Amino acid sequence: MAARSNEATVSATVDRLIHEPSRLAIMTNLFIVESANATYLLSQTQLTWGNLGSHLSKLEEAGYVVIAKGYNGKKPQTTISLTAEGRSALVDYRDQLLAALAPVAD
Repeated sequence: MAARSNEATVSATVDRLIHEPSRLAIMTNLFIVESANATYLLSQTQLTWGNLGSHLSKLEEAGYVVIAKGYNGKKPQTTISLTAEGRSALVDYRDQLLAALAPVAD
């Protein structure tokens, strides 16, 4: 029964928006490169266009990413980058996850 209460504690302490694997992959890629076009994120995350768009919308609504649409010559280009709030949220997520997993380190 103690394991179940620990699971509940882990779930309650981490940012559930970032914890979803696809959004975590997007956030960590953007943390490293600072900004990227959608094609780059597609190749890095192995998501479909629809899934990437859906996850980016959720991250944008939360204020974690900013999406800029423009053109590179005559080709449309979408550039995504983390906001300061998104960078901070990812660092906080990492700290929350490490704290939640600390009992396992023993």
